Amino acid sequence: MTPKQKTERQAVLAGAHQDFAKGLSSHAFFKLNNRSMSDDLVQDTFMKTWKYLAKDGKIDAMKAFLYHILNNLIVDEYRKRKSLSLDVLLTKGYEPSADYSERMIDVLDGKSAVLLIQQLPVAYQKIMRMRYIQDLSLAEMALLTGKSKNTTAVQLHRGLAKLKLLYNHA
Repeated sequence: MTPKQKTERQAVLAGAHQDFAKGLSSHAFFKLNNRSMSDDLVQDTFMKTWKYLAKDGKIDAMKAFLYHILNNLIVDEYRKRKSLSLDVLLTKGYEPSADYSERMIDVLDGKSAVLLIQQLPVAYQKIMRMRYIQDLSLAEMALLTGKSKNTTAVQLHRGLAKLKLLYNHA
């Protein structure tokens, strides 16, 4: 690499650092929740970019290139994190507990709501079953009923309002 090429590449990297360092740092911090680690990864990003440029690498879109390298470094960091074994956690005083009462309440509420669908008018029953039991999209429901998506959405909204009234009175 000639001295002229070296200064050109240094100028390109310095400009990229000035333009993108803050955004890269905030992106890394968002992913890692660790300021010092995110700053280290941003510096590693620029080091890797410099090495690539020093090997006569060509970069078409600097921002995309930098974010690509940073994301790869973040993934590597996630992979480095070791999970603790349950034995280690137990020796430190962690007691695992399983409280399924909240889940059971949700299941029972869901079953009672499904039973209340039978008390709705027939037009709403069909739409409510399609949406909440069969888990169909609006487009699929419109196709099956032969009505427009807008009409289906309105019926679904009205049926849900009636179901809420029934549920609150039950």
